[in-house]
Amino acid sequence: MKPESVSLHPVGTAAAPVPELLCIFGTGDLGRSLGLRLLQSGYRVVYGSRRPHSCGPLPQGAQVMSHAEAAQSASLIFICVHREHYEFLETLASHLEGKVNAESLTIWYTNSNYIPCCVFFSLVPGAAVVKGLNTLSAWALQNGLLAGKQVYLCGNSAEAKQAVAKMATKLGLTVLDRGTLSAARELEDFPLQLFPEWRLPLRVAIGLIAFFFFYLLIRDVIYAYAEQKKDISFRIMVSLANKVFPIVSLVMLSLCYLPGVIAAILQLYRGTKYRRFPDWLDRWMLCRKQMGLIALGLAFLHAIYTFIIPIRYARGTMLIILSLYSFYVLGILGLFLYVLLGLTSLPSVGGTLSWREFSFIQSKLGHLTLCICTAHGYIYGWNKFLRSSTYKWYTPPGYMLCLIVPSVVLVLKVLLVLPCVDRTLTRIRQGWERTQPREEMGTIKATNL
Repeated sequence: MKPESVSLHPVGTAAAPVPELLCIFGTGDLGRSLGLRLLQSGYRVVYGSRRPHSCGPLPQGAQVMSHAEAAQSASLIFICVHREHYEFLETLASHLEGKVNAESLTIWYTNSNYIPCCVFFSLVPGAAVVKGLNTLSAWALQNGLLAGKQVYLCGNSAEAKQAVAKMATKLGLTVLDRGTLSAARELEDFPLQLFPEWRLPLRVAIGLIAFFFFYLLIRDVIYAYAEQKKDISFRIMVSLANKVFPIVSLVMLSLCYLPGVIAAILQLYRGTKYRRFPDWLDRWMLCRKQMGLIALGLAFLHAIYTFIIPIRYARGTMLIILSLYSFYVLGILGLFLYVLLGLTSLPSVGGTLSWREFSFIQSKLGHLTLCICTAHGYIYGWNKFLRSSTYKWYTPPGYMLCLIVPSVVLVLKVLLVLPCVDRTLTRIRQGWERTQPREEMGTIKATNL
């Protein structure tokens, strides 16, 4: 190549692209937090305010103007104004409609308790309105807890939604398109829901607590009063509760890993992993984190109640003393692993782990926790399973019932793991045989024969 045919430029002389300018109507908590996040993502931000010179502290690097001036400078406007302060839009309606026709103005309506879409449409019918950011709070925006967080968008303009989705993705959000603005009312109801992801786990936990409480109440308190004429109702608040909490905790922990086993069996039966799970199984798997945290809370209550109740030191054979110490050691170790699982499920902790580390803790150590806690229950009743006095009114004790589900989970898990272990050992043996000299291989095979 000839030297004169090469175009050379000094380093650093290329003009950097000008960041896109975005407008925010409103300088409250949500507007300030959103502007800060946009500035951190490389955008330029201008605020539209009723009082540009006395609107309070704003993020460094942002500009503040009147509503009309701010609207003229940007083609994407965020509405972060409470409904009682929307009268200023009436004065900007004609200006915004003209700008819509000229520069395709896009309005991103941000929060559910702010201006309703129908009201905004009556004021600016020509604007391309996109509904979104309903599930975000000012605190989440300000503290940067947005990685992987899901937000919903809806709008009648595909181009406007595409522009908004691109900007939301740059903020680290996961965008889900909910269709046209007819879904705006549904999106407005999302923030009003109280713990939607916790409803099923809480119902299961409350149902199990109620069942085992009344079951043990009948076996322990009512049985003692009816058969032995003893009033032990004073044990309901402490001793009975200390039996219910560990039972439900162990069942809830096993319910965290049971859907994974069912999903694996279902995939083996179908012969593929690319088919969708049934809705009930999919919903069950999505709430495993909440079930695990509820199990952790119940385990903590069990530990606290155990410290409150006086501990009786066992006297007897060495086997009885050894079983007692094993019982407490497994309980302490199980609680430690419980806490470890709960901590890694928090976004602030789990975000620092790689996927392999997170999977190892939640899967491998999780099954180990379930195994240790199940062994804790078996040791508790090791010398009571065959006693006839244990089965009051021909009913098994509560700890026997709670061992059914975790035992089934562990047995199924072992049955699923054994073929994988066998294939791994076969591959290791085949690889080792390929590395051996032929004479040595012949000696080994003759020796084995």
